[in-house]
Amino acid sequence: MSATDFRPVTGLESFLGADPSTRRRLLLIVNPYASTVSDRLRNLVVSALRGRYEVDAVDTERREHATELCREAAEEGYDAVVAFGGDGTVNEAANGLVGTSTPLTCLPGGRANVYCRMLGIPADVVDATEHVLAMDGRWQPRAVDVGKVGPRHFLFSAGVGLDASVVQRVDANPRLKRNLGQYYYAWVASTTYGRRYLHRPPRFETSLGIEGVTALIQNGSPWTYFGDRPVEMASGARLDSGDLAGLILTRTNPLDIPTIAWRALSSHAEVAGHRQVQSFSGQTTLRVTSRDDRELPVQVDGDFIGSGIEHEFSVLPGALRVVA
Repeated sequence: MSATDFRPVTGLESFLGADPSTRRRLLLIVNPYASTVSDRLRNLVVSALRGRYEVDAVDTERREHATELCREAAEEGYDAVVAFGGDGTVNEAANGLVGTSTPLTCLPGGRANVYCRMLGIPADVVDATEHVLAMDGRWQPRAVDVGKVGPRHFLFSAGVGLDASVVQRVDANPRLKRNLGQYYYAWVASTTYGRRYLHRPPRFETSLGIEGVTALIQNGSPWTYFGDRPVEMASGARLDSGDLAGLILTRTNPLDIPTIAWRALSSHAEVAGHRQVQSFSGQTTLRVTSRDDRELPVQVDGDFIGSGIEHEFSVLPGALRVVA
């Protein structure tokens, strides 16, 4: 939806007379480069939220800027932080709030907006703004789990191998990522597979005794969205279950990838049922180690964060407060 389609927020007039001294303070962190964010839309959202809250709005200027801003917000006693951007922005914000009492919420500004949807926040920014306005009357922060790999926390998913290589290439071309969305991901996935994983892909072993070429680790479900369709991969982990679930792809044969992709988008078959996929659940830790000293790429919540010989995944129960 474009900024010109922004309609008045229902009930806004009744909020305008609220006593400013009793309003909750929100820090709105905006990624101005997110897929669906524009200056006009940003200003309209800020204006709407100020009908009910005391709002300070700050644009991010570089990677991990949202993390720095959230640490400061927690120290300054904001009632909540609103991350307005894609899942990468929300992830950075969460990394600054883990272990604090300041809750996180979000507005959809990306293509998939997985975490917004997982929290029950609408994927349409207008509906989501109305949702955040109404939230003031039922303010109930709750604790949720976060995953962790190295020093980085993740909210719903992480990956080692093929999917992380795809994210690495997509992140290197933000303009195409912004303009083409899931279709660019699909094209990059097919070309990355052909170049790096068709012949002699990097292999790893895990602390579960399973070897493979790609691992998906989830702190909740779904793994992502393709348009409005949820893409289900692993099952068993929830945002408050205290454990991790995931899948390990044992090989990347040309016959396997298309059938796995079909299962991911199908409503009749599960990816975990594929013969080259090993699933797991109920884990609190997972170690992934390269078998041949080739570095393994890793991504969290759709952001590439680097490569290494070994990655240790864990879960921190109730480490983040959210309000939705």
